[in-house]
Amino acid sequence: MAGNSFGTIFRITTWGESHGRGVGVVVDGCPSGLALSEKDVQQELDRRRPGQSSVSTQRTEEDRVEILSGLFEGKTTGTPISMLVWNRDAKSSAYDALRDRPRPGHADLGYAARYGVRDHRGGGRSSGRETVGRVAGGAVAKKLLTESGIEVAGYVRELGGVRADISEGADLSRLRDEAEKNPVRCPDQGAAEEMVRALKMARSAGDSLGGVAEIAAIGVPAGLGEPVFDKLDADLACALMGIGAVKAVEIGAGVGAARMKGSEMNDPILPGTEGLIFETNNAGGILGGISTGAPIVCRISVKPTPSISMPQRTVDLSTGEAAVIEIKGRHDPSIPPRIVPVAEAMVALVLADHLLRRRVARI
Repeated sequence: MAGNSFGTIFRITTWGESHGRGVGVVVDGCPSGLALSEKDVQQELDRRRPGQSSVSTQRTEEDRVEILSGLFEGKTTGTPISMLVWNRDAKSSAYDALRDRPRPGHADLGYAARYGVRDHRGGGRSSGRETVGRVAGGAVAKKLLTESGIEVAGYVRELGGVRADISEGADLSRLRDEAEKNPVRCPDQGAAEEMVRALKMARSAGDSLGGVAEIAAIGVPAGLGEPVFDKLDADLACALMGIGAVKAVEIGAGVGAARMKGSEMNDPILPGTEGLIFETNNAGGILGGISTGAPIVCRISVKPTPSISMPQRTVDLSTGEAAVIEIKGRHDPSIPPRIVPVAEAMVALVLADHLLRRRVARI
């Protein structure tokens, strides 16, 4: 099975299934001498861990990470960093009735067509549980970025049609801190309360909601990225679109750029006390595939959780006849709140990779 690795110099390979014995990641290409501990990784895993609130899945995994290699006396050795998280609370019996009945909105049919066999227990490799490895790898990337003064943070901008009021240019650290105060990770506390109410209504009806998450990075130096195929924004789009349930990615003004004039879209360049600055940031911190030094801003549109308890039509593959399923088990009524740390991890992985690539690109 190809497609389990991501990155060029700073590279991760994730492994494991939703209802297998465990999940994890191997991080390769991390420079030696970086201070790192299980605590650094655990704090990120705790943010994506299930069962944290009444509006998330009630699967109660502790997600305790074990770092098996690549560390000595609290610092990276430059060798592969292998990390493991055991699955403790998988309840596979809830999926027995779905063995031959593909779930609408899921990857079941695609997996069967691609491999001729699939793990029906929670989606196997296509489950959101796979993102444990991404977040663990992203924690190492974040640690590396911190050494260069780069910060990555995300939050929910919209959920179930409720939009947060976030002013352009708001302090990223403040947005992150405010977002972590509520279960939907929205920095607008009033909107967050509306989002929670909408989620509870959807869950009581057996339904789910979609939304939009925004991820920003500050302190990114100018000059990261390549001008042709490995553009920084292209790699970010690939990384973010590669997260399950993401259906669209925007950088800066995003789709709004199509409705702007050039005089509106172009960001004026001004002299600053510490170098050139941009009056606006419609480009989202990237021009020509290369970072400008302005904050990098990405948004992802996330579809509603496909696992819903409402009756849905499908086909029984063993008989070829029409069937109706009602999905049991424990599922998030909305993905955006828990996708935030995953999206942060993917952005951090791209930035860490390009940071190392820039170091070898010039004297």
